[in-house]
Amino acid sequence: MTEHPTSFDRPSTGADPTDPRGALLPAPVPPRASGSALPAQGRTGETPPTAGEDAPGVFEHSQPGAEQAAEPDTHRPRPGAEGVPVQPDGGQPDGGQAGGGQPGGVPAGAAPRVAPSDGSALDGVPGGGQAAGVRPGSEVPAGATDRRDAPAEPDRRTGQPTAPGQPTPMRRDGDRLRFVGAATRRIARGMDLDEIVMGLCRATVPTFADAILVYLREPLPVGDERPTGPLVLRLRRTDRIPAERDTEGGFAPAAQPEPSELETVGAELCEVRPGSALAEVLRGVRPVFTDTPAARAALPELLGEERDFALPDGRRAILAPLRGRRRVIGAALFLRGPERIPFEADDLLVAAQLATHSALGIDKAVLYGREAYIADELQRTMLPENLPRCTGVRLASRYLPAAETARVGGDWYDAIPLPGSRVALVVGDVMGHSMTSAAIMGQLRTTAQTLAGLDLPPQEVLHHLDEQAQRLGTDRMATCLYAVYDPVSHRITVANAGHPPPVLLHLGGEAEVLRVPAGAPIGVGGVDFEAVELDAPAGATLLLYTDGLVESRLRDVWTGIEQLRERLAATAQLTGPDHPPPLEALCDEVLDMLGPGDRDDDIALLAARFDGIAPSDVSYWFLDPEDAAPGKARRLARRALARWGMEDLTDAVELLVSEVVTNAVRYASKPVTLRLLRTDVLRCEVGDDVPQLPRLRQARATDEGGRGLYLVNRLARRWGATRLSTGKVVWFELNRG
Repeated sequence: MTEHPTSFDRPSTGADPTDPRGALLPAPVPPRASGSALPAQGRTGETPPTAGEDAPGVFEHSQPGAEQAAEPDTHRPRPGAEGVPVQPDGGQPDGGQAGGGQPGGVPAGAAPRVAPSDGSALDGVPGGGQAAGVRPGSEVPAGATDRRDAPAEPDRRTGQPTAPGQPTPMRRDGDRLRFVGAATRRIARGMDLDEIVMGLCRATVPTFADAILVYLREPLPVGDERPTGPLVLRLRRTDRIPAERDTEGGFAPAAQPEPSELETVGAELCEVRPGSALAEVLRGVRPVFTDTPAARAALPELLGEERDFALPDGRRAILAPLRGRRRVIGAALFLRGPERIPFEADDLLVAAQLATHSALGIDKAVLYGREAYIADELQRTMLPENLPRCTGVRLASRYLPAAETARVGGDWYDAIPLPGSRVALVVGDVMGHSMTSAAIMGQLRTTAQTLAGLDLPPQEVLHHLDEQAQRLGTDRMATCLYAVYDPVSHRITVANAGHPPPVLLHLGGEAEVLRVPAGAPIGVGGVDFEAVELDAPAGATLLLYTDGLVESRLRDVWTGIEQLRERLAATAQLTGPDHPPPLEALCDEVLDMLGPGDRDDDIALLAARFDGIAPSDVSYWFLDPEDAAPGKARRLARRALARWGMEDLTDAVELLVSEVVTNAVRYASKPVTLRLLRTDVLRCEVGDDVPQLPRLRQARATDEGGRGLYLVNRLARRWGATRLSTGKVVWFELNRG
């Protein structure tokens, strides 16, 4: 966007070339009805006045005449970058001198840039305190007016002449608008609360104020929620001009505030009492000068009544309430030192703009923080908090969101213990990255857990998941891989629904991509799923993952799968052929294969190390449903414990086995199964064909039965009952001696 200035600049008058503040002096211009503004700023594209001719009659857009000695600059240069420091001698940051067409300076004959009186350089262009082409100590060209000897012009506010070398008021409305635009852009760049508050402080100090104190409500209200309790303000951040400025490095010396005034730090917490002066000022919403009676009475309450504080006299402090979309959320205090020009009436409008944009930005940051918190909590609750400890298998997992801006997605993993010491391993991916995808993922995961509890075959589980996805909507599609590992038989049964195939890392270091029928994604409908049964040798590691690990914009899915296989094989070589790599380290190594451009999707990773259960640690029997079955079960259990050298558990095991088998044969019509497994614990499983699960209850004194499960609950380490498609299994565990 091209700027079209409507005013003109004149060389600075009344500036002493030896005064170090000469670079800070703005050029006086005729008074305007609109009032004062921020410091004046010259433009490098203006037409300079000719020698001996005053500039007021020449406007920026007028064409130079033939009588002009200087050749016009027909190309308007771009404004410099923001933040270029003002030089004490009016030079450029690279050491070049202004005027005379020297490198780094203002072109010959061009009107000089004028810096603000507060020491800042608007639009990043250094200002000069003297006419272009006239160096300190040099003679004035013939026919030209020596501006240094010009009489001082009166201050338009007081009518008194301004002494040479003293700052003049900020006058130009255009400069004020440019400052407000730059400040609001800087504030709007912040995403979180701290960035917005810091943007307000950095944009304000030192351009608009010498110091600032920002108070925010504690706690900050979110959205439409109505805060409860008293209004408490907390000092969030303070900022001020440093006590010393580096003059040797190119920074112009600025008028420093009195330490006793601007170094004042208010109280950390301030409770706004209803009906107090501070409450009235905050309720008024608009910024006020602190020399007003209401603001003067409110400051002790804000800064702390027990503290000794001193504020500059006159209009050198502005108290601006910060109002969000619904209510006041804080306050900002702008301060200027005694050696700086006081605030003017138009500066209240600047403070109001800064306060409004900051408050709205804080509101957005709080809402964004709440959304991020909800997303994190949703994703955390959708995924397993801790993986279960299953017999014969060790588990590890990882989850990575696609990006900070998309913290929730449809990827999930799960490990579900099944009867018979088996475990179901599940990994899935719902299309999309949104709250909707996460919600659908949660429903499918819950459905998979319910179906796994029924001990259905893997292909049947996928079939019911497909039906559930169709009930959720026509466009609810997902991929899923469901596997069941049996540590006793050392076998794994896998069914796939459009998911990338798993990778099996053998103990010797060979990585194999399992050949599993791909199947159709969940939600397509009308598709049969097929399951395959494969060997799962002890010491092998099965890796289940989502496509975000192997597919990106830089590679296709099969290239990524091959890279994953090679990475697993290389990692296994580091630990040798007889020792598999640790699971946690293996997961980290797998994620390290991701490059800078490989994070296009969520990543869910589930690793299972198959330890298995040796046949010598398993005892299995069938018992006919008759009255002699409990006694036979006690004798079989006693022999197995003697063979394993666990005679110290004989009494407890005989009692508990007798109670569980008695309950089973009372209602069963088919043979009852009894299995003992020796791992880190002793596990006993009793199965029958009755689907009703037993429930623990407190037997009355007159009851003859009902105390079997009570004994199991008191003596066993853990116990439970699981419904199967053919009946149920009741199990308990005892710690090994």
